[in-house]
Order: sequence, then C-alpha cells, then structure tokens
Amino acid sequence: MNNTTNMCSRCVMDTTAKEISFDDNGECNFCKHYDTVEKHEVFSDKAGQEKLDLLISEIKKKGKNKKYDVLIGLSGGVDSSYVAYLLKKKYNLRALAVHLDNGWNTELAVANVEEVIKRLDIDLITNVLDWEEFRDIQSSFLKSSISNIEIPTDHAIWATLLKTAGKHGISYIVAGNNVVTEAIMPESWLYGSKDSKLIRSIHKKFGKIKMKTYPYLTTFDFFKFLLLRNIRWVPILNYVPFVKEDAKQLLIDELGWRDYGGKHYENIFTRFFHAYYLPEKFGYDLRRCYLSALICSGQMNREEAIKELESPPASKKVLNEDRDYVMKKLGLTNDEFDNIISNSINQYTDFPNNESLWQKFDWFVKMARKRITRVR
Repeated sequence: MNNTTNMCSRCVMDTTAKEISFDDNGECNFCKHYDTVEKHEVFSDKAGQEKLDLLISEIKKKGKNKKYDVLIGLSGGVDSSYVAYLLKKKYNLRALAVHLDNGWNTELAVANVEEVIKRLDIDLITNVLDWEEFRDIQSSFLKSSISNIEIPTDHAIWATLLKTAGKHGISYIVAGNNVVTEAIMPESWLYGSKDSKLIRSIHKKFGKIKMKTYPYLTTFDFFKFLLLRNIRWVPILNYVPFVKEDAKQLLIDELGWRDYGGKHYENIFTRFFHAYYLPEKFGYDLRRCYLSALICSGQMNREEAIKELESPPASKKVLNEDRDYVMKKLGLTNDEFDNIISNSINQYTDFPNNESLWQKFDWFVKMARKRITRVR
C-alpha cells in the first residue's frame, strides 16, 4: 500500500490514480466529485420518495395492457437482486429480468439468479453469448493490453437490455447502478463500455474469427433506443436508502441469497479482472474506488477501509486458480499469458475509437442523460 502522504485524508484513493489532486487539507478531488454527484443525483429523503412514487404510478400507467412494466438486468449480485426485490415486493411491478451468460458465471451466481426469480416469481430471459466468438473477443482485449478488458461484457449487457426493451415495448429499464457505492472511478483506470468502435477495432487487430452474433450498439443505436424510442434508464437505488450491508442481509433472509465475498465476484472473469489482472499489470486496486464511495456515503469508516486494503483482493489460492482457469478457458499458453501481463501497457486511445465523437456532442449527451435517468 502507498504511504499516507499519497493517500486522501478522507477516503482511500491514492496516487495510483494519475488524475488525483489534493486540497490544503489533503482531501482529494474524487471526494469532492462524490459530494457533487450525491447532491444532484441522490434523493433518498421524503422528497425523493415522493418523486419515486410518482414515477412508479407513471410506469404502471405506461405498462397498462402490456405484459411487463419494467425490464431489469439480473446478474445475481447484490445491487441487481435488491432492485428485483424492491420492484416486486415494494412496488408490485411486473418485471422481466434479463441475464447475460458470457460463459464465466460461478455456480453461486447461477443459484442466486434461480432463487431470486423463483421466490419473486419473475420471468427471466437468459442471453447466452456464442462462446467461440466471445472467447475470441475477450482474448483480443487481453492481448490489447488496455486496462478495461471488461468492456466486451459490459457493452453486451447494455445492448441486450436496450434491444430486449425495444423488442417487448418496455419503456423503463430499472438499473442497480448507484452513487453510494459506485460514484468514484478514475477515468484513467476504466474507459467506458459504450464504444463499439473500440470493440471492433481491437477485435479486428487481435481476433481470429469473424464477429457475427455479438450484441453491440452503434452510436445511432443509443440515439434510437434512448431518445427516439424514449426508453428511460431508472437508477432506483439513488431514490431509496441504500445501505449495502442491510441490502445483503435482507436478500439472505428473504430470498436465500448467498454472498460472493467481493463486488462483482459472481463472475470468474470479472473476479480475475479485479483481483489479478488490474493489480498485477497496472497496479490498480478497484476496491479503493468502492471503499472510498462507502466512506463518503457514511457506510464505512476510513480505518476499516485501510485495514481491508492491507489484505489482497482474493486469497493466493483463488488468484492462482483463476489465473489457470482463464488461461485454459481462453486457450492461452503460459508463455502467452505471461507475455500479456508483462507487455507494455496500452491506452484505449492507441486503437480507433469513438471518443472524439462522444466529446463533440458532450453537451447533448449530458442533456440526454439527464432526461433519460431523471425521476421527475
């Protein structure tokens, strides 16, 4: 761990994030960003509840004479499972759940998804990606040596949700993304997942088979689904008191849910990405981001977070097993894998991408995002 002179005095972000800056009190810019986002996007008080109640009425009205009111993405993790619970148990909405199977689910993730849909009586669609094709895409991202090798999965989730909502005429996607656990993330660590041009360019350079069935979205697709078809993205956890540990306990008690031991660890490749790939190749520990958000939201104190960071993100046994499993499943030799980890680091800007297009219309994107995600 870096010494405290390189760490924020309020949270646990440090100089491994190159864009970090500190004020005279040693507090970092990520904390200030959190405060700003919380002020403008978290409404878990009485006024927020009133807004949410109005939205629920609007959703039910919009869903009249349709089979479903809302669409949710269900990974089996805390956030998405809690969203499913709220929609069914508290708001009595007819939800269609979508699960993306990218070939890396743990048995526990599958069991959690099954328990959630069974106990809540929710319909489920599972989109199973073509393994040979997706393996080629994931291998390409590993060989690219950029930091965010989870872009192919995250983008496929976006695409599956929007296309499913469009197919079934569902106007609202209710998501588990939230401020109190996710508002802190250095842009230098993880470039966003919406850029399909980057996916295609990396796969074109390193891939071996043609991309035929992978679900992706063009820039126009985002415009079509979110603006022309007016599909709304509702971050419901920003409108209810969301305390992570309380949500876990409720899911355990009510739905027989079982904990994975780490954020997004329900997926083996994601666990490998968080606990092995980023720390080994880049020196990034994503726990700093999640723990810092919990500190800023008052759900954890800084001393507890520092103590957690003193231990590795997973046991040595799990790290070694995940490393070997990823190599075998992706068809990489030891030498190929070691070269990937030891090769010089690349940036997403080293490959053709759509960032300049998104930046050119940044004003429009911000306006659209506010409209799409706002609970009136």
